[in-house]
This record gives sequence, structure tokens and C-alpha cells, in this order.
Amino acid sequence: MPELTNLQDFYKEASLLIPERIQKEIGHFNVFKTEEIFGAKQTRMPYNRRAYYKISLIIGRNRAEYADKVIEIEKNALLFATPQIPYNYHSLDDNQTGIFCIFSEDFFVQSNTGIVIPDMPVFQPGGNPIFFLTDEQMDEVKLIFSKMLRELESDYTYKYDLIRNYVMELIHTGQKLQPVSALNMETNAFRRVSSLFMELLERQFPVEPPHQKLKLRSAKDYAGQLSIHVNYLNKVLKEMTGKTTTGLILERIIQEAKILLRHTDWNISEIAYSLGFEEPAHFNNLFKKHTSLTPKSFRAWV
Repeated sequence: MPELTNLQDFYKEASLLIPERIQKEIGHFNVFKTEEIFGAKQTRMPYNRRAYYKISLIIGRNRAEYADKVIEIEKNALLFATPQIPYNYHSLDDNQTGIFCIFSEDFFVQSNTGIVIPDMPVFQPGGNPIFFLTDEQMDEVKLIFSKMLRELESDYTYKYDLIRNYVMELIHTGQKLQPVSALNMETNAFRRVSSLFMELLERQFPVEPPHQKLKLRSAKDYAGQLSIHVNYLNKVLKEMTGKTTTGLILERIIQEAKILLRHTDWNISEIAYSLGFEEPAHFNNLFKKHTSLTPKSFRAWV
């Protein structure tokens, strides 16, 4: 069973001082030049899991072991490492250079960007996490890393927001290098999640009798039922339908409200309760916002 190396272990192994913010802040990011940390001579890393994400520009001949794959790197490569899968690589010559960044998932979670790092295709299990680079592509990646280094040393108030953008640029660089089949896998996954959501939504209707109440009302409720992160569900539905999760839920609730107002003799309080509203006033306000009519006016009109 591969061991788990956490951020503190990494800094100790690299003979670096452990930054105070690892203990005091939620979320961590740092970037290093490989030769300055491990030297340019032949090295071998232990085959284990890291409790953080790592993106590495590897320059030189290396052999990488990732999950059940062994990959020979002849020159330049970009490697994406995730906490879920063990890996290592060891150099095959003495001319090793490169640069890498490490970051925790919380580095993005706490930023409220809506980005879910584990859901990015380059970090998905079963894929290929290593991408070979041309000299031109290598120069572009080196430039992104150099911007990270420059911002880390700056006193710019929003430097970590800028660094997150650079991390995403590296991620998209890798994803553009993925074969079409891998990108199609993401599209198929989006279709499947979208389909499951719509099926789960429709299962709650029709609402009958009046004492029945909707069990799933929020995006978080649906994400929990589907065992996925709510941000990922929002991303999928926005991509597939152009609408937010909350928007789709409310749209279906309003549709059901119209059916109940038109085809039943339930009073408005009963309809409001069955659709998950504790207060009829909240139902009245929402219905009017979406239809320009109060529930009472709608019933009289139809």
C-alpha cells in the first residue's frame, strides 16, 4: 500500500522550512525549480501518494510510474499528479531541470471560484497524466511558471487570484493536449449527469396528495443524491442546458404549481406546502416573480 506524503512531509524531504501559512491558512500554493530543490543529478522519488496536487514541467530523460503505467520521457513533459493516485519518476541522465507547483484542493475551494479541481479531466483516474511537449510548448509552459514565481515574490494584494488563473492555464494546456477520445469521455460524463439529474427531478412529480412534500429542493440536495460536488453539478447543467441547477429546479416547481392551480381544488396554502414552501407568502412571491401573476390571479385567469 503506497504511503501518503503530506505537505509537511514534502518540505521536510526537500530540506525546506515549513511555511507558517500551512498551519494557519486554509489552502496552500508554492512553486519550485526542480534543480534547486533536488539537484540536477540522478534522483529517484518514492512511489507513493501525495496529499496535494502537483503540476510538473520535466526537462530531461526520465521514467515515470503512474498507477499501473510506466512511461518513458525522452525530453520535455508536463505531469499532473493528484492525491488519489500514487506515482513516481526517476531520472535517466544527469541533466535534469524543470519546475513544479504544489497546491491543496482548498486553494481553489476557499476562493469561491466554483472550480472543482478533482473534476478537471487531467486529474481524472484512468486517464494519461503525462503530456509530451515540443520545444515551443515547453517555452510557453516555462513562461507560465515564471509568472507564478514573480507573483509569489510580489506584494500585490490579489496575487493568489492571479496565480489561480496561471494554474488553470497550465491545466487547460494539458487538456488541449489530450486526445479527442479523452475529451469525449468528459462530454459523455456530462450527458450522463445531466440525464440523471433530469430523471431525479421528474421523479418528484406529480405531487399528490396535498400532504406530500418535495424532498429535494436545492442544488445541494440533488448533488447529494447524485454523489457529486454541487459545483460540478452546476458546471454540467450550465454546459448542457445553459441554465443553472437552481433555475431548472424552480422552473419545474413553477410548472407544477401551474398544473395544480389549474387542475385541482387545493387551496393555495396546500399547494405551497406540497411544493416545499413553509410560508405561502414565499410561494406567492416566487410565483409572481416568474409569471407576473399571483397564484390566485393565475387560477382566476385560467
